[in-house]
Parts: sequence; structure tokens; C-alpha cells
Amino acid sequence: MMSAVKAFKAQVRGGRLVLDEPTELPEGEEVELVALDEVLARGGDTLDDQERGRLHEALDEGLRQLKAGQAVDAEVVLAELRTRR
Repeated sequence: MMSAVKAFKAQVRGGRLVLDEPTELPEGEEVELVALDEVLARGGDTLDDQERGRLHEALDEGLRQLKAGQAVDAEVVLAELRTRR
């Protein structure tokens, strides 16, 4: 599962991306920058066709389970998790 993504802003100067943002990433960490236009053209995420197919299969299975009465209300689950602390 993908973790939360922090967006960074950069400017193009002399054909290079210049990023001036504070970060807690370790020195030498490699990051991948993707143009927002490209992300939006792909449907708003970075899933490839295979990943998107698996996502849709999981969503369809969840809906099937919901219709079959195999679901638990989220509030019930959260309340149970809180009691385990």
C-alpha cells in the first residue's frame, strides 16, 4: 500500500530542476519527480494497468462481500481497535 505522498515544488533553471524545500529525508536519498500533468493524464495516480486492474478486482470483491452481508461497520472496527490499546 502506498504511503502518503508529500508534494515538492521545483523550478526549471537552465534545463535542470531546482528544488529548495526543507526535508527530513536522509542525505543522498533518491526521489522520483513526476510532472503533475502526467499524473493527471494517467487518471490522477501512478498506477500502471496491472495495478489498476488489481485495484478494481479488490473493489469489486469488497462490493460483493458488502452485498452478501459480509461487512462490518467501520465504527465497530474502530471501537474494537481502540479497546486493544
